[in-house]
Amino acid sequence: MAETQVSSVKTIGRAATVLHALSGVKTGGLRLSEVVERADLGKATVHRLLQALADVGFVEIDESEKVYRLGYALYALGAAAQGYHVVALAKPGLQRLAAATGDTVYLSVRDGDEVICVDRRTGPFPIRTLTLDVGDRRPLGVGAGALAMLAFEPDEEVDRVLRANRAARFAFPAFDDALVRAQIAHARKSGFTLNEGGIVSAMTGIGVPVRDAEDRVVAALSLAAIRERFEGDQLADRVALLRAEADELSRGLAARPAAPARQRRARVKEEQH
Repeated sequence: MAETQVSSVKTIGRAATVLHALSGVKTGGLRLSEVVERADLGKATVHRLLQALADVGFVEIDESEKVYRLGYALYALGAAAQGYHVVALAKPGLQRLAAATGDTVYLSVRDGDEVICVDRRTGPFPIRTLTLDVGDRRPLGVGAGALAMLAFEPDEEVDRVLRANRAARFAFPAFDDALVRAQIAHARKSGFTLNEGGIVSAMTGIGVPVRDAEDRVVAALSLAAIRERFEGDQLADRVALLRAEADELSRGLAARPAAPARQRRARVKEEQH
């Protein structure tokens, strides 16, 4: 292999090491010295790599706090890859939910400060709630599924998202900061989100998070129908069905073959030398 090719491979490996160092931090970010320590690389090398990764959106630099965190371009790539896998795993569960409830069920994944509907199944009940098509986007926190993806994030991330997508939420006037925060409080207490007429006045939606092997929320299952179909015990029954399928999907995600992060980092370091 030519010398320039070897150098390029090493650079890619080191960049991956830096990204892995940042991936272990859920909020706040890391200072340069902390990235250096975690990546076990020279300070000048780490600084140069962080700047290059920031240029393409893979790293975000918080100038006020002097910290680095993963950028949303990287999250978008991850969401795309995760989305393909989640859709395939979720399809049987979505079909079961639609058949059992008779209603419309949705699967959503996060892309930055938005969520994308990546699958939808309609049940046999004649009045259908088709508020989202596959491929439609909504601001994070707008709708039952989008709320389920935001509600279980740390408070710092919730605050950041609400600041970032405030303008986008103007198209959904019911979902102001106060309502979203109230919905989040309800979800954290009950384990599910409840959207009563926030998008379509006569419609109700419920949502639950789907978690991966590391307990991160990676998708949401939601169900929508006319308000009357949630009266009495019907709400609790539908929530139980949603939770059961979300748990099944989470188990499927946890069981997929994947090398532990420590092994991946070890391989990267071996390839650098």
